Amino acid sequence: MNRLTHLDESGAARMVDVTEKAETERVAIAEATISLSVEAFHAVVAGTATKGDVPAAARIAGIMAAKKTGELIPLCHPIALTHASIEIESDEPHHTIRIVATVKTAAKTGVEMEALTAAGIAALTIYDMTKAIDKGSVIESIRLLSKSGGKSGTFRAASTQAPKVVVRSVEAKSSPKPAILMAESSLSIPKRSPSARHDANSRREAFRTFMTSRRLRATQWAKDADVSVAQIYAFLTGKTPSMPGDVAEKLARAARSRVEDLFR
Repeated sequence: MNRLTHLDESGAARMVDVTEKAETERVAIAEATISLSVEAFHAVVAGTATKGDVPAAARIAGIMAAKKTGELIPLCHPIALTHASIEIESDEPHHTIRIVATVKTAAKTGVEMEALTAAGIAALTIYDMTKAIDKGSVIESIRLLSKSGGKSGTFRAASTQAPKVVVRSVEAKSSPKPAILMAESSLSIPKRSPSARHDANSRREAFRTFMTSRRLRATQWAKDADVSVAQIYAFLTGKTPSMPGDVAEKLARAARSRVEDLFR
């Protein structure tokens, strides 16, 4: 059995001496998963969380955490990173967000802890930005997916199935589910010209900005307007290219505004 390198002969904690090790290119990839309630998940996907752009904040937090790992984990070496990135993936059926952190360096020791810390802090940031909606969100797992470089060589984690998460709602009725992707793509609006997609995207962004500026919650706004919240989410996520005229009129009336103000 391998001896724990962070303990000396007497069992005392120590920072490993890497002076004689060769500098090699090292890469580590880690993931974290956070399970959200229906409403909190929809707020992340639709970009309507009151604190702002949740994925953007999580990415920045994760990258900053990777750079500061040596200050947070007592026996980690301070490492000059050459790359750090955070990818955010939405799992709509399970209402979970998966964070994948990739960290690289050319150094005498690896960056596994940097990748794990980045993924964990990104998940905690998502929790912080959605806790006003639901404080029951659960960070399901933080684990190393792979590492390469150094004396120990390559490691790859065994694949596992996505956890079967029980969908929770903070309301009596579950909100209908939106499309998975936050970003627009050519698949979101089939058989439409680039100019048409651009116009639809512009209207969608204007609608999202209107909601944010008025601090409108999709579920409550739809209830006040007597429309289905699914129509709001479908438009925000690109599932439908436009908002039905009668729905837009009801929403504008509920917000005490004009229809044109929703899209400019």
